[in-house]
Amino acid sequence: MSTDIYIVIIMGAILAVLLVGFIVTTLFLYQRRQHRQESEIIRMKEEYERETLKSQLEIQEETFKNIGQELHDNIGQMLSVVKLSLAVLPMSNDHEAFEPIQGARGVLNKAMIDLANLTKSLHTDRITQIGLPESIHFELENINRTGLLDIEFSNSGIEQSFDDQKGIVLFRIFQENLNNILKHSKAQKIQVSLAYLEDKFIMKIIDDGVGFNVAEKKNSTSSAAGVGLKSIFNRAKLIGADIDMQSEPGKGTTVTIQLPLPD
Repeated sequence: MSTDIYIVIIMGAILAVLLVGFIVTTLFLYQRRQHRQESEIIRMKEEYERETLKSQLEIQEETFKNIGQELHDNIGQMLSVVKLSLAVLPMSNDHEAFEPIQGARGVLNKAMIDLANLTKSLHTDRITQIGLPESIHFELENINRTGLLDIEFSNSGIEQSFDDQKGIVLFRIFQENLNNILKHSKAQKIQVSLAYLEDKFIMKIIDDGVGFNVAEKKNSTSSAAGVGLKSIFNRAKLIGADIDMQSEPGKGTTVTIQLPLPD
């Protein structure tokens, strides 16, 4: 009789262990499946956001291109007609309107140069044709000619071509940083360096302006605050670039963009 009891107890214990093992295994598989589903949802969300951002940037670039073409074809042509009209005016040097017209010619020439530079910056095809370093150098030269800022530019390493999207996005990131500096930093000096290393490309933008709280600006919920900053980080994420932004109030800003290079 006692042997039967022992057998019943042992069988009960085995069944209990099997039941516990079955429950634990079921919970483990359920949690794993749930984790996999959550990971898939996150991946799909990121993929959706990436594709949405890509579409937005493509539309934006096409808009820039169209605006640049319109400025070149229409406004540029009108300015050329005005310049030609002023040039053929029959007027001697001692005429009372001579000096004002000469001044108008100077202003007109500057407007035409500024318009040409603007259309070049907007035109996507030109960025891909002349390359990223030359596009950035051209943009900085335009700022340098104004005399508003002290500009330093350096480019080291053997230049490597990016695909069109990455090159354009990097240039727009640079433009957005430059725009933030001009609008908000009150800087007197800007240093821009490009470095092509064996495995990565590094772009560094340094200004000596008033600086700001990066985390506060980046996490701001205001529709007006931090839009340019968020755009920079979103663009970088789209092409797989890393951004490190160091800034403090009163200590200027250093932005470092790193993009892995293909073998």
